[in-house]
Amino acid sequence: MRYLFSLAILFCISSGVAAQQVGDVIAFHIFSSHTSFPDTGRAKGHVYDHVLYTAAEHYQDSTVLIIAPKNLDAKKQVDLVFWFHGWRNNVDNAAKRYELTKQFIDAHRNAVLILAETARDAPDSYGGKLENQDVFKGLVTDVLAGLKNKGLIGQKCVAGHILLGGHSGAYRVMASIIKNGGMPVDEIMLFDALYAETDIFTDWIKADRAHRFINLFTDQGGTLDETHAMIKLLGDADVNYLQLEENDLVPAQYRSQRVFFIHSLKQHDDIVNPDNFRIMLENTPFLKASK
Repeated sequence: MRYLFSLAILFCISSGVAAQQVGDVIAFHIFSSHTSFPDTGRAKGHVYDHVLYTAAEHYQDSTVLIIAPKNLDAKKQVDLVFWFHGWRNNVDNAAKRYELTKQFIDAHRNAVLILAETARDAPDSYGGKLENQDVFKGLVTDVLAGLKNKGLIGQKCVAGHILLGGHSGAYRVMASIIKNGGMPVDEIMLFDALYAETDIFTDWIKADRAHRFINLFTDQGGTLDETHAMIKLLGDADVNYLQLEENDLVPAQYRSQRVFFIHSLKQHDDIVNPDNFRIMLENTPFLKASK
């Protein structure tokens, strides 16, 4: 089955959220004032490689794509998986390009997948407002409100476990969220995305022995040196980790350790597909199987 989520209309919480049921999920958009943009840091756009990416085209979109299994059971608490895309992408294209929706469905988790827009179709890792204190907390509140408006969760339902996943340039907004977001994050999944902010990720790992960190990296994606630097930092701090080749990985190994460095022979843009995201979701201790 092919899962299509390029909806023509974006929907706002305040005006009533429309949803589209496709296959085994319900997908809909909301607008949130707690996404990355608009933000004063990109009020005049952004210049990269002598090209101007204007604010109007690339830094005004406050869309949030929400994908929930139609059999979601969440009356008191709901687990949330946030995905952040990399450069030159947007939430709808990322969901389709990397088969995120299909992988989420196939994982059969009793949770909700959320894609919050960052820099739309621009070469930019800047996280905008989501780099600021407690803005992510506001985003979680808006997502819960959208789910409640659709009757998908109980009216008193609160956020449960929170997992963050992202590809490539998503590293910066993810690091900002675990540092300033105002909500506890249980797991980080980096898909060839460890370009910087290594100290933030390392401190977060050391702060709580329950925190899980997965770094999937390639030779050519630009993350190799930073990955080796982080491995050394964790080794010096006596933090246990598992380092292995993707081809040697057995899914059950995800349950045996909390910090992973997995070397992949895939290309940078192929590292998410076809099953890596699904396998991580299936084997995390933070998400229950759907009924």
